[in-house]
Amino acid sequence: MTLRMEIVWQEAPQFVTGLGNTLWLCIASMALSLVLGALFLLPLTSRRQNVRRAAQAVIDAGRCIPFLLLTYFVYFGLPGMGLVLDKLTAAVTTLVLYNTVYMAEILRAGWASLPAGQTDAARAFGYSGFALLRRIILPQAIVRMLPPFGSLLSITIKDTAIASVIAVPELMRQSETVAGQSFQPIEVYTFAMLAYFLLLFPVTRGVDRFYRSVAHLGRS
Repeated sequence: MTLRMEIVWQEAPQFVTGLGNTLWLCIASMALSLVLGALFLLPLTSRRQNVRRAAQAVIDAGRCIPFLLLTYFVYFGLPGMGLVLDKLTAAVTTLVLYNTVYMAEILRAGWASLPAGQTDAARAFGYSGFALLRRIILPQAIVRMLPPFGSLLSITIKDTAIASVIAVPELMRQSETVAGQSFQPIEVYTFAMLAYFLLLFPVTRGVDRFYRSVAHLGRS
């Protein structure tokens, strides 16, 4: 069997558009998830047990919902409640909701990995809330969070493909369109797999290499 890869060059604009939307979905959702995850970290590490339990209940609930189901709920369910989102906004919203709970867990693990004495000493000097997080915890914890953060980034890039079910024109959706129009699914999906590999491999290797170069900064 001979692959006729000329279809890739013929439909290059569609693939470029899809790749651009994939990157945009990933970057936007990861940035927003990082902000919301940092906000979740405060109740997760609160001294009040009821606050911690409530925050943990939200985290556990979020981790139990399949990503595909959440996508359907945001795009098809929310309009029934009066909130209508366009396809790209719905995809970003879904990715943010799904990733925030994992980002919060990554941040908490980074926090928990630091010696308790550092937090206690910082509080004794008057640091609390965002000041404690920004000045004391994150500078050290962020280095320790790089490996799981890299994993979440890789997963997010792959999860953007699920947005194709609501017709978001990302890489997977554009590949489906080209495959349906050209009747060359093997060539098109082979190229799509190669594109995801070429996108993900440098990300995973880059994060790993960067972590090895700065790992000493996260040691207490």
